[in-house]
Parts: sequence; structure tokens; C-alpha cells
Amino acid sequence: MKAGSKFLNAVSAVALSAGIVATGTGIVTLASASVAEAAVISRVEVRGATRVSAETVRANITITPGKSFSNSDIDSSVKRLYATGYFSDVSINISGGTLVVSVSENQLINQVVFNGNRKIKDNKLQEAVRTQPLGPYSEATVESDIAAIKQAYAGIGREDVTVTTQVVPIAEGRVNLAFVINEGTRTKISQISFVGNTAYGDGRLQSVIATKKSGLFSFLNRKDVYNEDKLRADEELLRQFYYNHGYADFRVVSSDAALDESTNEYTVTITVEEGERYDFGPVNVESTVEGVDAEALKGLVQTSEGSVYKAKDVQESISEISKRVAAEGYPFARVTPRGNRNFDNRTIAVDYLVDQGERAYVERIEIRGNTRTRDYVIRREFDLSEGDAFNQEMIARAKRRLDALGYFSAVNITTAPGTAPDRVVIVVDVQDQSTGSFGVGAGYSAGSGGGFLLEASIEEKNFLGRGQYIRLAAGRGDESRTYNVSFTEPYFLGYRLAAGFDVFKNENDFDDDNYSYDEQGFSLRVTAPITERISTTFRYNYSEYDYRGDKTELSSPYDRVIDGSPWTRSSISQVISYNSLDDAAAPHEGIIASITQEFAGLGGTSDFYKISGKAKAYYTLNDDADIIASIAGSAGHVVGTSGQMEVFDQFQLSGNDIRGFERNGVGPRAANGDSIGGTTYFTASAEATFPLPGIPRDSGFRGAFFVDAGTLYGNEVSVTGADGVRGTDASLRASVGLGLLWASPFGPLRVDYAFPIAKEDFDRVQNLKFGISSSF
Repeated sequence: MKAGSKFLNAVSAVALSAGIVATGTGIVTLASASVAEAAVISRVEVRGATRVSAETVRANITITPGKSFSNSDIDSSVKRLYATGYFSDVSINISGGTLVVSVSENQLINQVVFNGNRKIKDNKLQEAVRTQPLGPYSEATVESDIAAIKQAYAGIGREDVTVTTQVVPIAEGRVNLAFVINEGTRTKISQISFVGNTAYGDGRLQSVIATKKSGLFSFLNRKDVYNEDKLRADEELLRQFYYNHGYADFRVVSSDAALDESTNEYTVTITVEEGERYDFGPVNVESTVEGVDAEALKGLVQTSEGSVYKAKDVQESISEISKRVAAEGYPFARVTPRGNRNFDNRTIAVDYLVDQGERAYVERIEIRGNTRTRDYVIRREFDLSEGDAFNQEMIARAKRRLDALGYFSAVNITTAPGTAPDRVVIVVDVQDQSTGSFGVGAGYSAGSGGGFLLEASIEEKNFLGRGQYIRLAAGRGDESRTYNVSFTEPYFLGYRLAAGFDVFKNENDFDDDNYSYDEQGFSLRVTAPITERISTTFRYNYSEYDYRGDKTELSSPYDRVIDGSPWTRSSISQVISYNSLDDAAAPHEGIIASITQEFAGLGGTSDFYKISGKAKAYYTLNDDADIIASIAGSAGHVVGTSGQMEVFDQFQLSGNDIRGFERNGVGPRAANGDSIGGTTYFTASAEATFPLPGIPRDSGFRGAFFVDAGTLYGNEVSVTGADGVRGTDASLRASVGLGLLWASPFGPLRVDYAFPIAKEDFDRVQNLKFGISSSF
């Protein structure tokens, strides 16, 4: 601080009695030595203010005419005037009964420009700096802005950036400010190595952490940018990985990054101590809370004796027990796990103790660090609010939800004492991250109705910081065009209900099948959680089909739909979903499943009832080698409820259901070869994926071996005048194949080559398939 604060730091309280007060440049003797006379003034005079009004100056001092003042008032006034940023110098003195406030104004910023920046756009840099047009010029603020610009460049791996400034005076005390940026070269990570690991190799551990070695596409995903906070987060990822694989004594000894200035590359070394691998020993639940039956809680425990020790199973057990106890009217009950290691047989016995915690209430929830996400988006992930009973498990649950949103690069929740011993302040520190993306996907189908398909999409998961999801997509292929718009409000009407809509239009031209059709429509949906893993979705669906084509000599099932176009379908559906995957992007364990039922007949021309389901389970065959197995199955059945069903009401199988066959390549067909779908289907698949030998795991490439089987049969479509319908029986189709998966910066891509080993003569085969990968 300038002279105002220097005065107070250097002069004792006795100085006031000697007739001395602080100024912006030094010390001024009062006109009178009498403290009583000096402590009251009759008016305030402002000198030196031209652009800033005198009233603004008076509003920023704590001294008012007719009221006594002290050294602290003078110091506070000087500090407040400097804090406005409008003044380069401030002095306060007394002349008779007048307080004279003399100021020297800072120059005003006319324009702020950035020169030399290519990797970060002007609008992003403008958000990072505090200096703004029409604001005061402050050297301290400019220095802070330089540091902020350097930090922004460090975030994209350019730590050797240099930033200087140019100040160009113009008329009337205004200046133009230019930040001159030399972006330098991008810092890379040449190597990530581990020391002390014996249970898992470097390749497996490299796949666990977020920091990656530099590669061909690193400039797109920025995962090779070194950041100290990111390295600390990687340490936590390693802990969670080991804790969930039985290594309860694991610890990170050190993590270091050395920069080779000659190559501008980092070498990251992480030293670990794995410890022994444990299984669960005896598991028990105890309660000291009167009215809480420990035996009734044992069924909620997710841990079982003899299984591999996993910290997440302990956490899930705590969560389930806490929710049950709170629901039974014990909001202050606390669940504490007590582990007892047996070093001889390497087991950990776990006792879950339910006891009465301290009575504490939430005084307030304080949100910090969110520059984009609205406060209420964060608050609504808490199952408690101000005034509720404090519950540590609810805090942990809220953190898991906030982490899962994907809106933040870091979430940290701490507590602070409130205004009373039984009051707690919950402090939530977050760091916003980019949630928008532009994606380009490509696919290829070699069979009928196939060809190349290119899709572009824009997606935003946190629209306007409100937590809303919006996606716009358009695709074009040799014989198709698609358009989609989706919107989701995750907390509809303030409840934990995800409401949204989907609008679509598909245009298809099947030259080989002598017909084409357009499909357009919309759906309205609401999803409600039942548990943390189970949810249900209700939809209203409306579709319109417009078929066009030439009739063939042999009557086709499409003759009727061409004559009757356009057709409409109005239906309601319900989906019950279950998801226990450990990682949505790269699952190693867990199950994802759903059951769907649909009823059509609320107007429109379709009348049917459909039920279908699918499930896929993942299991790690070899953890160190990262070999993952999955088993999937699906089934469905449709029945007409009145009148005749049409071809678009029956099931069709895609090229992903039984690989090695075209889309609509299996199932009932008319005599002319047209696919008419079926009333019933079954599919099953077994697959193992593995890292490709000789290729770094950080590259995202994996291989796959799979076996698919299934059938589509039954028919309720009338084919008038045809020689009959083939394929209505439940003949089994099967295939084996190899796949290449790539977790690319553009999205998960996959190439499969499948060879049918069981098929019918009229089936349509497609050996090679290229497209976008999915978990189902």
C-alpha cells in the first residue's frame, strides 16, 4: 500500500495528538494541534478529479462532516480510494474545518488487444484478464493479467510463452494496451514411468492415469499437457485403482516431472509402494443406536467374505446402510467401517458400526470457483439444504454426483465451523471445464442400403451453465440422410426428473429394393431415478412414414405401404434401465441392461404391443494384461392388438446385432427378396478385447475377438399374391470375427471383419463393417 498505509505502520497513535494525519505522499501537519478540533470537519473538498466525479470520491471515504474520525478512518479511506483502481495517487489533509482529498487519476483504457496469439483466441484471453476497455489502467492489474495469460498457455502445454505489453497514449488521458505474446513451442511428455510396481506393469498403470505421453493426435485431446494439479489427481486415480483391486496398503511415495529444456519435454516418474493384496474376511454389522436392527441391515452390505477387497464396495455398503437408517428416522446416525487386517492369510475383516453421531445442522452451503456453472446446478446435487441434519454420507454422495456430471475438472467438498457449535458450513470448491464438443463420425456398410455415412454433431452438456443438454446432428450417406435435435432438462420443475424431447428426420433411398421412404417424428420423455443404478423412462412417440417406389410383378409387402402412405404411429413406451459399469467410456466391470415395452394405438395407423430387452456384462479376465470379456444378449416380441401389422411395425436387426450380416440381412423375406422384419428375435454375443501387442496403450488401440449368434422370425404382415414368405422359422445364424477398436479424439471407432458360420441361403452377408463403437 502507498503512503496511507505506510503512515499507519510507521507512526504511533500519539501522532494524532501531535496534529499529524496520513496523505498519499507523506505526512501533513494539521492546522491545529488540538485533537478535538482535528477530529471533526465541516466539509469535504475533492481536488484533481476530472473523469471521476467528486461524489464518487466522497462515497469511497469513511469520513463525513460533523462526525469525529480517527487514524483508522483516514487509512480506510485511502485504501478504499486506491481499491477503486481509478487513482494513481491519493492524499488526505485538513485545512481548517475542511477535509481536502487530492487525487491523481489513472489513465483510462481505450482498447485492449492481443498480438501474436494463434493457439488461444482473443475472446478466451479477454475472459482471462481483468483489464477491460473503459476501465482504469493499473500496472498491478496488468502484471496480474500477464500471469493469467501465461497460466492459460500452460494449460495447453506452452509453458515457455512470453508476454510483454505496449502502452500507446492517445488523447484525453486514454491509452491503448496491447499484450504481445510469443507462444513458444508446445511442451510435451516424452515418457511416463513407474517405480516399485510389480503387480501391474507400466502399460496398465499408464491406462489408469489421465496424463498421457505425447502422440500423433495429442494436439487434439491435450492429454499430454503436464500440470501439477493434474499429477496430484493422477495419484488419486492410482490409489483408487489399487484400493479397488485388493491393495489396501498402497501408497504413492512420490511423483516428479523433469523438464528437458533442450527438447521442451517432460519425463514423469511415479514411485509407488503396492503392499500386499487382500481379500475380504468376515463381514458384520453392529449398531449402538437404540431402535436400529443390525441384522436387518446385513442384506444391504455389498462386501462378502472371500472376495477381493474393494474400497468401492465398502463405500457402497456405507451408502446403502446410511440411507436406510436415515429413512427410518435416525438422521444423525453415523456408519463407520472398521477394518481388521489378518497378515497371515491376507484378509481384512470389516465391521460396519452404526452409532449416534454428533447432532449438527447445515448452516449454509457455500459454492466457490464456478465461473460458468450456476450455483443452483451444484446445490441440487445435494440431498440436504440449509437447516437440515448434517450427514457425511450425503456429502460424499453429492461429490460422486458432481464428479459424474462432467462439468468440472475438480470437485472438493470441505466443512467449516458455523456460527454455533452445532452448525456446519459446507464449502464446495469446483473448477469449471469445457463441456461443449464438435464431433465428426464416419461409417461404412458394404451391403445393400449401405455405403459411406458421415455424421457431424454439436453437443453441449452444460448449456448456458444451467446443466441442460443439447445436441444437433446431421448425417449423410450414399442412400440416406439423417437430422436429429435433442434437448434434456435434468431437473424438470425442480425435481430429479430428466425431461426432454427428440426431433428427427430420416430420408432413405434403397435403389436395390425398388423403394424409398422418409421417416420423421418426435418423442417427449421423462426419466426418473429409482435408485443410484436403476432408472425408468416414459416416452410419448410420434412418427410419420412416407413410402415411395415402383411395384414389382411379384407383389411386395411394400406395395401396401406405398399405396397407403403416409402412415403414422402414435405410441407410449417405458424403459427400465440398470447401469453398474465402473467406467462408461472404457468399462472393465459391471452390467448395463434395459427392458422396454411399447404400446401403439393412441391414434395413428399402428396397433401393437412390443416388449424387448438387452443386457451386457463386463468382466476383467486378466488385470495386468488388460483383457476384458463381455457377454451380451437381447430379445424382443411384438403382437398386433387390432388389424394388420405393417413392415415398419415389426422388428429388424441391424448389422451390429449379428455381425457378418447386413442391416436387415436376416429374418423373414418376401419372394422378391424384400425384408419384412419379424415378430420375435434373440441375439447373443461373447467378446474379448485386449491391447494390441507392440503398440503403446496410450494410443487407444485395442483388438477384439467375438462370436455372435441370433435369429429373427415370425411374421404378421400380409403379402398378397406372393409365392410365400421365407425365413419365418427360428433358424439360427452365427458368426465369428476380429475387431479393431480405437478410442480416437473424434470418438470411439471400430472396424470388424466377421465370417458367418451359420446362415440361410437368402441371408445377405456383410463381412467388413466400419463405424462408431458403442457399449451396447
